[in-house]
Amino acid sequence: MKTLVICSGGLDSVSLAHSVAAEHELAGLLSFDYGQRHRKELGFAALCAERLNTMHQIINIPEIGRGLSGSALTDNFDVPDGHYAEDTMKITVVPNRNAIMLAIAFGLATAHKAEAVAMAVHGGDHFIYPDCRPAFIEAFQMMQDRALEGYAEIRLYTPYVNLTKGDIVRDGARHGTPFAETWSCYKGGERHCGRCGTCVERREAFHLAGHADPTDYEDPVFWLEALRRRSA
Repeated sequence: MKTLVICSGGLDSVSLAHSVAAEHELAGLLSFDYGQRHRKELGFAALCAERLNTMHQIINIPEIGRGLSGSALTDNFDVPDGHYAEDTMKITVVPNRNAIMLAIAFGLATAHKAEAVAMAVHGGDHFIYPDCRPAFIEAFQMMQDRALEGYAEIRLYTPYVNLTKGDIVRDGARHGTPFAETWSCYKGGERHCGRCGTCVERREAFHLAGHADPTDYEDPVFWLEALRRRSA
């Protein structure tokens, strides 16, 4: 299955790229510059493409991103600390982001004669992000089937949609993903902060997977406090 992978440079999408390269035909990596507050991830996506010897295309849509205001990922709001599943993390929602990216990706996949578009949405995203849930994935596939009817058949490939991030770490390890060469932190500093939702979720995932975490965190123990708070 010739597959175009949407790759941000984060742990999930880089793991997916390595999995697709091992199990399918990798058509290339597609990244988006949508005016996010920092673009560190994009450099890690480029490293992934170089490592896998595949095409890497960055789609520049900052004008669209600037219009999707109200998110800590695009506006000058403080990124909250804590676990991904806390209500405070809803400020990191960028409205309709995945729908926009996928619509572009499906057009490019059609032009490149690919058979699938892969995206690394996973079960841990469901609480906060409606465009990461199985119902969205099913509806988007149906929409694209109608949009390309009689012209192309492109599959939306989301193998992680019902898996945990720990499961992704296990899959990434199985396919030789160099986790140190991925970026998750929303704050975009020199090191992973260790406190934002993605850092806490990342650290927890390695713990649950029983895999050593190579990430350099500014606060390497905050995740335990965040988990205790969530449990309480």
